[in-house]
Amino acid sequence: MDEISVKAETITVEFTNLARVVAGVPNLEMKITPADTYADIVQRLGEMYPDLVGVLIDNDGCTFLSSNMFIINNEMGDPVMVMDEHPRPGDRLTLVAVATGG
Repeated sequence: MDEISVKAETITVEFTNLARVVAGVPNLEMKITPADTYADIVQRLGEMYPDLVGVLIDNDGCTFLSSNMFIINNEMGDPVMVMDEHPRPGDRLTLVAVATGG
């Protein structure tokens, strides 16, 4: 029987404002598989950029903080509602850390 290989595709993750400063890069290409969810992407980003934890990512390391913006292909998404969805190859995920203060 032939082995079935899982081909990795990529998405673009774009960091803006504070997220860009914390990550230290404006964007990156991330390999994904068909099984990956946005929760997997967030967890992987927390591992790659630990300083994002507490800014974009909850202290649990795998939950996107809902006070920030999670934009998929220029469409705002509620992080809680999309975490179990699967990104498609070529998707653009824009992460915006919302900084407030007074």
